[in-house]
Amino acid sequence: MVLKTATLLAQIYGHKLDDPLTYPTGVAFSGRLRLARSTGNTEEVAYSIDQLAESFCKDPSTIPDAAPCLAVGCFADELYAISGQEKYRQLLINLATRIDTDRDIRVEDFFFSGTLLGRAYNLSKNAKFAEKLTDYLVSIDTQQKNGLYWHCHASPYFWGRGNAFAAMGFAEALKYLDEHPYRNRLLEIHMKHLNALRLYRHESGMWHQIIDNPNSYLEHSATTMIGYSIAQGILGGWLDKNQWLPFLKEVWSGVAARISATGELEQVCVGTGPLDSIDDYINRPFNNRLDDRGGAMALWLATSMLELGTKTEDVL
Repeated sequence: MVLKTATLLAQIYGHKLDDPLTYPTGVAFSGRLRLARSTGNTEEVAYSIDQLAESFCKDPSTIPDAAPCLAVGCFADELYAISGQEKYRQLLINLATRIDTDRDIRVEDFFFSGTLLGRAYNLSKNAKFAEKLTDYLVSIDTQQKNGLYWHCHASPYFWGRGNAFAAMGFAEALKYLDEHPYRNRLLEIHMKHLNALRLYRHESGMWHQIIDNPNSYLEHSATTMIGYSIAQGILGGWLDKNQWLPFLKEVWSGVAARISATGELEQVCVGTGPLDSIDDYINRPFNNRLDDRGGAMALWLATSMLELGTKTEDVL
């Protein structure tokens, strides 16, 4: 079931460039590469992605200095590992060097920074990337007593995908910063957040558009992204398999039930910047169709579930 869903998503998502070019393209590329490692067609998929990425890889300056755009590079280290092409190493280093964060502490930046700076450090072993990432993450002041994160200071609401960005940002950092002095502190912060999220999950396996508001709609991308963060924690060893894998399976069941046989997703919140009121978030439109952001994140979760099934010898 997981392989079938992952294959379906990989056939649909990650075969074109977003316009404008932003992180869902990179996530989908990464998801296709990860699935290819499981199915044994890495060369074919790597060639396809190489052709698609040629335009911006040849001249990274065409990618704007905006964090959502720079985060498109979250596939580059994986393609470099397969192809050995130096241009992908240079692309990642270029984009990671340029990334900056919003002064209002927007949760999206947790992921954009975590995935780019973490990968750049892992690939280059240049301490400047690790220091920039850890200094940023430990300075964040928008996590509340209940463990959840505001969207930002200007929007003190517990937006679903926002909290998912936060979870992913810390998961990506922990994945790539194995021996950093701040690792235990990052893990402490991350666990407070995950344990809070666990309390608010709906019985269907899904999370709401507003995490702590059960009257808001069940939102697909928040759920896949939080699920991905949990999966990476189990794979990375900082989450206990016995405690978290049964919970994650329920998340996957909710997600998979909301992916159609042709790849449409149910209730993916549209692109959302900081909003003025909680009602603005509750009433934010959602897509019930093919959705590049939602599809890319669902593919990342699906490939993580496949990897978990292999490494834990668990039938998923």
